[in-house]
Amino acid sequence: MHYAWLNALPHDIPATLRRSLEVAAFEADAFFAPRQKQVSFSVEPGLGEAYRLEENKDGFHVTGGESGVLYGAYALIRAQQTGGALPQGEQRPHYPLRMLNCWDNMDGSIERGYAGRSLWFEEDAFQYDPRRIRQLGRMLASCGVNVLCVNNVNVIPPAQHLIDTLLPDLAAFADILRPFGVRLMVSVDFAMPMQDGLSTADPLDAAVQAWWADRAKEIWTAIPDLAGFLVKADSEHRPGPATYGRNHAQGANMLARAIAPYGGQVIWRAFVYNCLQDWRDTETDRPCAAFALYQPMDGQFDDNVILQVKNGPYDFQVREPVSPLFYAMPRTRLALEFQLAQEYTGHQIDIYAMPPLWREVLDAIGPDTPRAIAAVSNLGRDENWTGHPFAQLNLYAYGRFAWEPDMEPEAVICEWIGLTYGDLTADQRDALAQLLLQSRETYEKYTAPLGLCWMVNPAGHYGPSPYGYEFQSWGTYNRADRDAVGIDRTAAGTGYADQYPPEIAARYADPHSCPDNLLLFFHRLPYDFVMQDGRTLIQRIYDDHFEGYDRTAAMAETLRVLPLPEQDRAVVLERMERQLRNAREWRDVINTFFRRFSGAEDDKGRKIYK
Repeated sequence: MHYAWLNALPHDIPATLRRSLEVAAFEADAFFAPRQKQVSFSVEPGLGEAYRLEENKDGFHVTGGESGVLYGAYALIRAQQTGGALPQGEQRPHYPLRMLNCWDNMDGSIERGYAGRSLWFEEDAFQYDPRRIRQLGRMLASCGVNVLCVNNVNVIPPAQHLIDTLLPDLAAFADILRPFGVRLMVSVDFAMPMQDGLSTADPLDAAVQAWWADRAKEIWTAIPDLAGFLVKADSEHRPGPATYGRNHAQGANMLARAIAPYGGQVIWRAFVYNCLQDWRDTETDRPCAAFALYQPMDGQFDDNVILQVKNGPYDFQVREPVSPLFYAMPRTRLALEFQLAQEYTGHQIDIYAMPPLWREVLDAIGPDTPRAIAAVSNLGRDENWTGHPFAQLNLYAYGRFAWEPDMEPEAVICEWIGLTYGDLTADQRDALAQLLLQSRETYEKYTAPLGLCWMVNPAGHYGPSPYGYEFQSWGTYNRADRDAVGIDRTAAGTGYADQYPPEIAARYADPHSCPDNLLLFFHRLPYDFVMQDGRTLIQRIYDDHFEGYDRTAAMAETLRVLPLPEQDRAVVLERMERQLRNAREWRDVINTFFRRFSGAEDDKGRKIYK
């Protein structure tokens, strides 16, 4: 590899740019030098994260901005390793902010973490292997993630000290990731001024505003490129502006104005609902909460506030409709939030490839509706980073969708397989691709049927418990009895469907036009209701659960003969056996649950317990 161009750079080039170029050169050298190919780089600072790739008689040339040269190097390696064509013309990410939200606590635990303990926290302090954090930066850059929020949105002490006494440690952590184009963000507690001696956290109080302004100056002096604050307020017992009779726009704007002089952004989560609902209350409907609160505030948020909206109105369930907020707030900057951590989708034990879910969501709302994208991290201290080796696909694919939201699921899955398991034959890669492509539908078939949510064990969110939430205070009910199942969310019921634009609301409101996979989300129906394919509702439930288990068994057979690398193979097969047991339990529990209510026999005479 020829490095003369590095030595010829101007002496006054920013250190971060020089370091990014060095990283890009190192990555290119590691891949191309054994292949006796040359790669050169040039910098156009105005390109920022964008890049251009060219092939000439001597090899390849990458032109990019400060981070663009690095993204270009990875794109070049990706194209060469998978046999793909070089991207033509200028390439830039669709979403400028592509964030990973880490729910790490400073004691080393991770809320809803399924891949081991935190990579950077332990014993209420930063504790990490710098080499592995550099690997983390390299991994995030290779798939296109550019912001890492380091701590849990539910800010647990002593995490509030990340922006005061622990600020030097946070700055040192930022230094490691910066050459990879990764900026840090911090989750903050809205009530922090009260922990520092103030009697209130009222966002309209001048002393509170001054406190945040002073703190922002200290923070950005230490970390000039900090991306901003992530805030969860007035939800699940978190403090917020409602405590003081203020609305969320007033709360978010107060923080936004404190950090605006430094280019910081406030990411304000729209996950807000009454989490202490009485199960006897059939009028309150949790999915209605976010729209009811935020839609009237459209246009009231400052320009450096981004409202982060989960992909659905509930909480990352196996199947739910797209949040209506994406259609209802055209004057507000929105971020689309996904969950890579498989909280309700198998705990990174069961295989669940997410690209088909993302394709559906982006097709429903359009890629230009959200202005940013975020995902709850699936990373941990496990040797393979994500617990299940195949869960790495979801992190990789998330970054790729953030760059190119029009990607097709099969294309990104095949790309990941080519990069990760390139030694497999074409037939073996195709078999794995089809397994992954179908894994979401398989999981859905053996778990919660037809848009019903919250049928999982309340404590850990793994395994079936069809009545587990029914009498809890979380407002998540299926209302199953001997006559019918589901919740009427039409105008005759809770009215949730009317939060959508009229043409979408009309489709959801009619059980004959509502998509089958959302039927019980929007409707309460008798077990003998005839589905669009001619089967009764109860028979469809039975069939799906038997088919889901059978497909899981077929997945296990495929994996047993697939020659994966030994370190992955052992983990994959062990977790596949757990998934097979889980699928059997789901099949038998859910089918038995509905058999006992409906009294209906399976038309195909299969075993359902009584």
